[in-house]
Amino acid sequence: MGISWGSLKTVAGFFGAIVLTQFGANTSAIAADTVVVRLGLFTESISLAELQNAAKTGELPGSLQSYTKGLSEQQRRVFLGALGMNIPMNVVTLDRLINTQIGTTILNDFATALARKDKAGVQALRAGLILGSTAPQGLSILSFIAAYPSKRLEINLPQAFIVAGNLNTAFWRTQQFMLAIAPQLDPKTPQIAFPFDPSQPGSAQVKILNLSLNDQKRDRKIPVDVYWSTAANPNKPVIVFSHGFGSVRTDLRYLAEHLASHGYVVAALEHPGSNEANTNLALQGKTRIVKPQEFLYRPQDISFVLDELEKLNQTANHPLQGKVATTNAMVVGYSFGGGTALALAGAELQLEHLKQRCKKNLTILSLAEGMQCIAEELPENSYQLRDTRIKQAIALNPTTSLIFGETGLTKIQVPTLVLAGSADKTTPALTEQIVGFDKIPSPKWLVGIVGGTHLSVKDPSTTLDQVGQPNTPISGGEVVGEQAADVRKYVKAIALAFAAQMTPEAKNYAVFLTSDYAQFASTPAFPFRLITQIPPDAMAVVKEFVGK
Repeated sequence: MGISWGSLKTVAGFFGAIVLTQFGANTSAIAADTVVVRLGLFTESISLAELQNAAKTGELPGSLQSYTKGLSEQQRRVFLGALGMNIPMNVVTLDRLINTQIGTTILNDFATALARKDKAGVQALRAGLILGSTAPQGLSILSFIAAYPSKRLEINLPQAFIVAGNLNTAFWRTQQFMLAIAPQLDPKTPQIAFPFDPSQPGSAQVKILNLSLNDQKRDRKIPVDVYWSTAANPNKPVIVFSHGFGSVRTDLRYLAEHLASHGYVVAALEHPGSNEANTNLALQGKTRIVKPQEFLYRPQDISFVLDELEKLNQTANHPLQGKVATTNAMVVGYSFGGGTALALAGAELQLEHLKQRCKKNLTILSLAEGMQCIAEELPENSYQLRDTRIKQAIALNPTTSLIFGETGLTKIQVPTLVLAGSADKTTPALTEQIVGFDKIPSPKWLVGIVGGTHLSVKDPSTTLDQVGQPNTPISGGEVVGEQAADVRKYVKAIALAFAAQMTPEAKNYAVFLTSDYAQFASTPAFPFRLITQIPPDAMAVVKEFVGK
């Protein structure tokens, strides 16, 4: 890796409100010609001309020596390189990105590092960014300063370092990736017509069958909600849902109801070792938050449920008799369940690198990486948990960065759809989904929700606890409920279209698994993107940031 993340954070500390900010809004501005660095009662000023000269000559300004003398040679190069870096983002793209849900949150964070007598820090950032992007050389630190709506740009240095120091590294890597591919985010007018709206419910009335299953071999009691209708038939796959860590089987209830209304049988189960009930017991000190065996038990739970559903499928006079195609199944997993889904699809758990990585400093890890480190206690270095009855897999915001090692994901043997949210702090898209997606064999689809957070895809009934939650670098700021209605609508459409690829209706639904439909379904708050391969130039950026 040519540039260390630590060096990037050093630069971010000095220009905390500038370097990592990528959103703006259209407003007028007065040019700034001086940057003031404030440290308590002391200030140091540097002119824009001095910074411009530093970018040209590669020499640090003398007036900043007291702040830069502690930097290593590499950090100095990064600092000077950042001054001369132009960001490939035009005004139109910038304006669209500011309308995503994450835009204001990011601006608010960085505005705290600006020392202003008024409360216009966010507006000033927006103005400087949007006007800076109109400069002949494009948006850069220097063009931002020149466009900043004040004669002085004053930075509170301690606060800037706090903002930079508290960054969720993987989350910000994702933001840098989004910045690098920003020109590719410009929407295009679809050239095709769409025959119907797959986000609309089907005509069948949905029924729910509550089951309480008991796997005696593993002493696991597994509750299952089966969503079905009289329109269900064995020509359509049975779909099994795997919920996220510390959650419940109604994680994706809206999606289960949608698919069932179109004639699918959907079984939403609860994993007893990593559900909400287990988490509550852990908080009371009565059990571990997650036992390492849970990484193995979760896929086995799915296989067990398919076994039990097959028994019901053959039970005379049972409501599900003859309706459940258990040998032609699709798995849908969310978050921790996304990793479960990929394991069932053939991804191999490869723990050698994980065991080495998790012995090192864990403070820079995301919540998802920290969770995966629990698997280091498993005795073997590899596990294959594929169930050949699983013929397709959907992984929503999955965990993949450590648990599958270098080549585990290459062993997936079924068509796979991965969804990622650009504003996901829990399972950051770049490290948890985008890097892994490149390893998955085709056919595959990567869906990007620009502005989507970790909980955006969840059923509103399971996100009520987010009201009033603090927004921190590693959690909070979730876009849920009514605010995320556009996300859930799109998830319903693509999940139905993907499931239909296992039916005689495949051709009728294939058009909805295209970039054209993603563009068509996009909204101002949530631009949707769908690709089947990461472009080489974007992949180069990925590899730079993750050190591959």
